[in-house]
Amino acid sequence: MKSFWTDTVRRLTPYVPGEQRRGADIVKLNTNENPYPPSPKVIEAIQAVGSDALQRYPDPESAKLRQALADYHDLDISQVFVGNGSDEILALAFLAYFTNGKSLQFPDISYSFYPVYCDLYGIKPATIPLEPDYSLNLDRFEANAGGIIFPNPNAPTGCDVPGQAIEDLLTRHTDQVLLVDEAYADFGATSVVPLIKQFPNLLVSHTFSKGRSLAGMRLGVAFGDAHLIDGLQRVKNSFNSYPVDVLAQAAGVASINDESYYRQTLGTIMQTRAACVANLQARGFQVLPSAANFVFARAPEGDAKGLFDRLNNAGILVRYWPVERLDERLRITIGTPAQMQVLMNCLDA
Repeated sequence: MKSFWTDTVRRLTPYVPGEQRRGADIVKLNTNENPYPPSPKVIEAIQAVGSDALQRYPDPESAKLRQALADYHDLDISQVFVGNGSDEILALAFLAYFTNGKSLQFPDISYSFYPVYCDLYGIKPATIPLEPDYSLNLDRFEANAGGIIFPNPNAPTGCDVPGQAIEDLLTRHTDQVLLVDEAYADFGATSVVPLIKQFPNLLVSHTFSKGRSLAGMRLGVAFGDAHLIDGLQRVKNSFNSYPVDVLAQAAGVASINDESYYRQTLGTIMQTRAACVANLQARGFQVLPSAANFVFARAPEGDAKGLFDRLNNAGILVRYWPVERLDERLRITIGTPAQMQVLMNCLDA
């Protein structure tokens, strides 16, 4: 059969998400979802959306949601952008800021969507090696490149970079966009959103998928100088002028307005994470420091593949990558205490 693919499509190596196996007996610890439901106020807000709203296009500017986010972070609405999950935010940002003919710098062990977007847009990647302890040394980033992006905390390691180190990096690199991907910052890292008032080249992306339990809603956010946000708006409106639907906008506003539920959920997950680390270490695992809702742990004797297969056969899903520097470790999402106990029982069997 004749292929009608372009050369761009042929060269792509698409992102592969974690397994989405369903079932009552499945313990799903492989995609970093929040194990707790969203705020009850979110459910009420979704149910309150009338049929008249569903039959019409949503507000293309998502003004109520953006204003709620601006108020929450003490920003102006012109400094806030929303889209369908942080992955869409990243895709738009790559097109807006990094298709400049220069290289884009990011860690060599990091979110695997970054090289996918580079392939898609023809951007030259310049990977920065992590240190032997899997930490990210920001001094390794070079000036006068085409841009910098990294997650904080990093994925899949869970290690974070202090906010002061990022501020120092911004002071040194004023002529390229720095995108800090804070998808997991809710769970213990220091957010650098306040720094956007000081540095016009800083863009920070957030998601409602992790800390706010709305992975199914696909809702992402970017914070930055109004000029950077206008660039995202221009790209968005050249692609899809109505990306965030009315249900997602209502859910996002309600989530932002229920701070107590949000903080309670985060606290529970971080307590469970601490217990998980202690339990894994007691069983011979080496666990990297984590400021995310997952841990990255070296299996006893490095047999991550064998352990992955055993857990998978028992219906416990974790993440494994058969590549150098990752192949002795598993990434384990923090679930409920009951789910983590099922994991420990399987490890002890």
